[in-house]
Amino acid sequence: MSRNLRGLSARQGLDRSLYLATQAASRSDVSRGFAEIAAEFLVSEASLIGASASYDMPRLDQAGKKVLLCAGTACRVSGRQADLQAALSGHFSEAEIGQVTCLGHCHRNDAFLYDQATWTCADLALLGRPGASPPAPRPVPMGTLAAPPVLLAPIPHPAAYYAPLLGLRGAAEPALRAIRASGLRGRGGAGFPFHLKVEAARAAASDQKYVVCNADEGDPGAYSDKWLLEERPHAVLAGMLAMGALIGADTGVLYIRGEYPESLAAIRAAIGELDALGLLEDGRRGAGHTFRFHVIPGAGAYICGEETALLNSIEGLRPEVRVRPPFPTSQGLFGKPTLLSNVETLANLPFILTAGGEAYAAQGLASCTGTKLVSLDGGFNRPGVYEVPMGTPLRQVLEGLGGGTRYPVKAFQIGGPLGGLVPLAQVDGLTLDFEAFAEAGFLLGHAGIIAIPEHFPLAELLAHLFAFTARESCGKCFPCRIGARRGQEMLEGALRQGTRIDPKLFADLLETLELGSLCALGGGLPLPVGNALTYFGAELAPLFREA
Repeated sequence: MSRNLRGLSARQGLDRSLYLATQAASRSDVSRGFAEIAAEFLVSEASLIGASASYDMPRLDQAGKKVLLCAGTACRVSGRQADLQAALSGHFSEAEIGQVTCLGHCHRNDAFLYDQATWTCADLALLGRPGASPPAPRPVPMGTLAAPPVLLAPIPHPAAYYAPLLGLRGAAEPALRAIRASGLRGRGGAGFPFHLKVEAARAAASDQKYVVCNADEGDPGAYSDKWLLEERPHAVLAGMLAMGALIGADTGVLYIRGEYPESLAAIRAAIGELDALGLLEDGRRGAGHTFRFHVIPGAGAYICGEETALLNSIEGLRPEVRVRPPFPTSQGLFGKPTLLSNVETLANLPFILTAGGEAYAAQGLASCTGTKLVSLDGGFNRPGVYEVPMGTPLRQVLEGLGGGTRYPVKAFQIGGPLGGLVPLAQVDGLTLDFEAFAEAGFLLGHAGIIAIPEHFPLAELLAHLFAFTARESCGKCFPCRIGARRGQEMLEGALRQGTRIDPKLFADLLETLELGSLCALGGGLPLPVGNALTYFGAELAPLFREA
């Protein structure tokens, strides 16, 4: 069925996207809109309803909401949600205030969506003014330990910045050698060698190929992709343009988190600048060669951060995880070979292709080269985005860059809701790289770091993580869809009703999630839960029956 729907969606392609048409109808006259779309695309209304129901933003439970309060993990543990809710109550009724996860303002912990823009507590006075414009985005604090910086370096005028990258179609081998020599690994969390993706997509035979940027950064605590999209949009676009030349693709798609309106605006403006300069149609890349960018806003589904669910979403299907193989490099968007990578990975490529792979690999470790952006949440004295060489001691990041925490903490959640829970006692043994974290039983992931206050109950954090997973599950596999809900029920029963959890049943549940889930949403949840049980067993013991 999915293959048939994919083929029907492909007939209209990206110019008249099934996904965008469905999202537009979801926000207006659903019955009439879906009937018209079904007739145009030759699909059933049921498939449109099923796809639309997978997203938070157009859901019926958001109807009538005028303002959406961030409910991400960083905001939750900061304790500022109640104060912000009270402040917003002076401007909106209770029925008009909803929630959303996450707005990427983890460095402030006081963000909300209003009038298609991100606002903070500092902007509350503007809400009462007739015709008030959305506030201008405030700069995110940043810093670097990299010498030279790769991602935080200023970008020159686009004409000069893109010039070395426009002739790659005729000089593919030197570019491929540079990417191999760089040792670049995916920065979205998996750490997969990037050159293998490029080579597979380049080798795939097809009349049509795509480059897709996964900008659906949904991990609460991570906002480095948001920063790049807004402060370094040309680095991302240049990386995509270069990869299009290398693999033979003429189309680039940026799927950007709908909760990031400023990111969407910044990327669209940067594409407009490229178009005005004539850089998207350039003879140096082959006679008549053009490259087109399409910007697609997400609609509130964490699962779209998983690459195959993201592809399904662009196609207008339910955003469910695909079984692999085949991998996107052979059968990706609309069944065509697709090079799909995240924002930070693509933004590294201009440096690698101009300065050379060896210059990139000179920073970091032999097994984990280059630099990494780290996001520090509002629990730190100096929250912000920092670029550090891979292998930097974690203590140096937390204290040297972050200035330590504003309050006593007992752990750090690193790598998002599915990342590890690192207790204070383990900090000095960790360096910022994939292997060091994995060997210690943690996960670096996106490198978003949330400070867990000493007073915040870990049982509440675990219940929040299970609830998050249950809400965001695509529903395709039973372990994730059902298991996350059962775990939430167990923890909330212990917290609210005094029932005790059977430890063997709970362990079986975690094993089922880890081994039986199709993707890292269900499969990754046992990691932070296991960390909590290992390092904070005494605190959690009252929730469990005696073994």
